[in-house]
Amino acid sequence: MTWTWRPDVVLALALLALAYVAGWTRLARRSPALRRPALCARLALALGGVGALAVALLGLHEAAHASFSAHMAQHLLVLLVGVPAILLADPLAAVLWALPERARRAAGHALTAGAPARRAWRVLTAMPVAWTIHALVLGLWHLPAAYDAALARGWLHDLEHLAFAGAATLFWWPVIRPAPRAQPAPHPAWTVAYLLLGAFQSAALGLWLARAPRALYGYAGAGALEDQAWGGVLMWGAGGAVDMLAVLLVVYRVLSLGERAPAARFLDAPRPVSEN
Repeated sequence: MTWTWRPDVVLALALLALAYVAGWTRLARRSPALRRPALCARLALALGGVGALAVALLGLHEAAHASFSAHMAQHLLVLLVGVPAILLADPLAAVLWALPERARRAAGHALTAGAPARRAWRVLTAMPVAWTIHALVLGLWHLPAAYDAALARGWLHDLEHLAFAGAATLFWWPVIRPAPRAQPAPHPAWTVAYLLLGAFQSAALGLWLARAPRALYGYAGAGALEDQAWGGVLMWGAGGAVDMLAVLLVVYRVLSLGERAPAARFLDAPRPVSEN
């Protein structure tokens, strides 16, 4: 793996990690009642998610331009590891407390019930909307014309990564349900169905790529078709495995705790709120 140290990506990831660490440090000092093991687990998840994004965007940057399967691994790290791990860390409170007081108050007002941003987020994180956006982003960016254009233009490749990160955020939000929780908790059966449909979507795209009779993308070389097949298998296997793991966690939580809430709240710690 050859690392590409792009200053813009390094700065963005470093600011994200520093904001989370600074926010939770400030919260821990102001609220001694917060359970330290849960906070440490959240911090580990956040830093692990940032680390996965760093591997995808910096470690696999060069390889993704030479190999379809490496490009697919880059996408999957963003979609299935980096973004979900950060959401599991419930980053809103930490990020708010990392901001200056005036900015924190402004952000808090923007997220209050009835605010336009809160209403828009409620619509975007509804399961049918989130699933549809995720499916469209995943499908459209894997069309040969869009994919090859992203390979040829750096700014478009960056836009592709942002689109995948945004789609992953919307897809996982109603499952993980970090703050702000604009939607009511869905019944676990709906969560399971939602995840199964997500697994089907990934499997369908992966099978299409793996069984294509010719190389669809602009990778040169005699092994391009085989590389494409391996990339399809990777999407089929990894995407289905993560979705099935999430389904098992939903079922386990319902059976073990007897709750009707979704299983997404894996770290059951008090949720600190920002100042009013």
